[in-house]
Amino acid sequence: MTADFLHIPVLQKEAVTLLTAGNGTRFLDGTLGGGGDSEAILAGASDRQLIGIDRDCNAINAASQRLAPFGTRFHPWHGRFSQMENAAREFGWDKVDGILLDIGVSSPQIDTPERGFSFRFDAPLDMRMDADSGDPTAADLLNTLSQKELADIFWNYGEEKFSRPIAKAIVARRETKPWQTTTELAELLERVVGRSHQHGLPPPTRVFQALRIAVNHELDELTEALKAAERLLAPGGRLVVISFHSLEDRIVKHYMQHAALSCVCPPAMPCTCNKKVTFEILTKKPSTASAEELQANPRSACAKLRAALRTDAPSEF
Repeated sequence: MTADFLHIPVLQKEAVTLLTAGNGTRFLDGTLGGGGDSEAILAGASDRQLIGIDRDCNAINAASQRLAPFGTRFHPWHGRFSQMENAAREFGWDKVDGILLDIGVSSPQIDTPERGFSFRFDAPLDMRMDADSGDPTAADLLNTLSQKELADIFWNYGEEKFSRPIAKAIVARRETKPWQTTTELAELLERVVGRSHQHGLPPPTRVFQALRIAVNHELDELTEALKAAERLLAPGGRLVVISFHSLEDRIVKHYMQHAALSCVCPPAMPCTCNKKVTFEILTKKPSTASAEELQANPRSACAKLRAALRTDAPSEF
């Protein structure tokens, strides 16, 4: 693996155990990263194959080096995980036996200054997971969106209670100078929010999270990926999702709960909805990191793992 993409997987043992318990042979890792989870999946049995998807070319290159010993059992694919069906078709797969999604930004992306994800470094306000995509950057959003649109992003994606005054200050400042760097934004946030931490977090944390989610359309991507997983999984196939903040986990939780319902009609009314159970929930409560993992990898503190088993019912989507 290349030295510039060192990523420590979170809840790896739990994820791989749940994912492979059905003894399938075709797996898809929708968030390839450095390839650690994919390596554990492929190493577990010699007949397993895996498609690894990532938006980040650096991740694809690093994982391809790491997984080279598995030869043609590993299939890298550059793209979004919501496009997983396209990836499967490209490799001649109509169904898969397990799908793993480890949601969110990776440690190497955060720790690479020029990517612009972190306020710890002075860098261009980029934040794109696919830096070669040509999509708008965080700076583009700050320089073009209306005050209301920015406030909505900060509140909806960052739960930032100072969303409105922050948006007002951002728009006022760009009238004299366009936004360019992470340091410029972090300094403004400290002035507006104050240097005191919110819930133990540095003042820029929530706005930087919100911008990253908006730039990469992360929540919409997650919703579409869950639907794609339902279509792509074979009966008996397993879906494992690891999330790192409440917005992601809420989407996964509600999706799995809805998929596991046999009826969505109003209470005390005869069932006329013909709702099918497309997933059975395998984790009644989300799995979280052990004390040992927390000590070794503090990033795992916020992680929640949920898993579900695909039934033979037709997909709702």
